[in-house]
Amino acid sequence: MTKKIVALFGSNVGGGNTDKLLTEAIRGAEDAGCSVERLDVVQANISGCRQIYHCMEKETCVIRDEAEKYFTLLKEADGIIIATPVMTYGIPGHLKSFMDRCQPFYMAKYHRKNSFISDEHAKTRKTLFICISGMDTPDVFIGPVLTAKAYCQIIDAKYFDELLQNDMDTIKDITAKPEVLKAAYEKGRALGEAVTKAR
Repeated sequence: MTKKIVALFGSNVGGGNTDKLLTEAIRGAEDAGCSVERLDVVQANISGCRQIYHCMEKETCVIRDEAEKYFTLLKEADGIIIATPVMTYGIPGHLKSFMDRCQPFYMAKYHRKNSFISDEHAKTRKTLFICISGMDTPDVFIGPVLTAKAYCQIIDAKYFDELLQNDMDTIKDITAKPEVLKAAYEKGRALGEAVTKAR
């Protein structure tokens, strides 16, 4: 059976540097034999979490929008790719808002002690985190990485690997760094191979 990967694209800029890296990672995962469903979060009709707490006792969110469709994809996924730029030392609003909307996963796992993801599936689910920053400072990725790792715990998809590229304000175009594009492909392929080999 073909393994499924969901790719979350968190940038506002289609065709930009984050997009190019994600495209290579997806190509790698597909070359490993996986099918990949890409979600451009900025384009999706998904509202932010309103802390209504309907999901404390129910499996669904009370807000009716596209989020439920993507929750289903996340539940079925064998792997996740998250690709995002850094904004104000964190993850941009649309992607962070979507992560916050995954509160039903949190409530199922930690409040009701009945995760959406079976123990067997959780052992093999993995996440690749791709993140770029304009600044060249040593601590610029701390916030985004901590958020990504917390999200991985909530959705039961182990933080498997990362590709972090800073100083993009100087580099300008990621195609000037072919080794980074190659790394994105290789890490995407490694993710695909890891979930494909999982039993």
